[in-house]
Amino acid sequence: MKPASMEAEPAGLARLVPTQKRSRERYERILECAAAMIAENGSEAFRMSDVVERSGVPFGSLYQYFPDKTAIIGTLAERYNAVGRVCVQQELAAVENRADLRPALWRIVDGYYRMFMDEPVMRDIWQATQADRALQQLDEADGEFLAGLLLDTLRRIAPRRDPAALAAVARLTMTLIAAAVRHAITLKPKEAERMITLFKRMLPEDTAALA
Repeated sequence: MKPASMEAEPAGLARLVPTQKRSRERYERILECAAAMIAENGSEAFRMSDVVERSGVPFGSLYQYFPDKTAIIGTLAERYNAVGRVCVQQELAAVENRADLRPALWRIVDGYYRMFMDEPVMRDIWQATQADRALQQLDEADGEFLAGLLLDTLRRIAPRRDPAALAAVARLTMTLIAAAVRHAITLKPKEAERMITLFKRMLPEDTAALA
């Protein structure tokens, strides 16, 4: 039985998430230091011993929360995923008809691009998710969640369309948005902005009509 001060991490790869203030502060310190090291040198450059040295958290406490550095990266990835989900939910919740959808998708594209640019560590974390199978699964689950949000919107504004076709459109649309943004962040700023603008123009005026 786990201590009353701990609970299982519901959406990440942490072993335990503390609930008591002092333990929670230590947990957050670990993540803060790991994020700083990733931002400085990339996800491949830090070791668990580096986290111990920088955070001042003993090895025993570190491993109590995170079994390895993949768990740390995964937990950070899930936090950024959660921020992205909130943004997508807010934009899609405002869609009242089919004419509203394209502008909402544009704002989602812009929002994701700004988030990656404002938080450079996200780029390193995303690259790390592509190199590890467990982290790939987190990324895939996030994509499915976002596709589900779009599917709910499509069903609301186009109730007569075939549900299976709407599901395919939702999944493909969110996959393309993610791919476009992740490609853009590898480019120089001006080129990236041109690419993002071009991609947004390529999105159909009536996405629901594709189904």
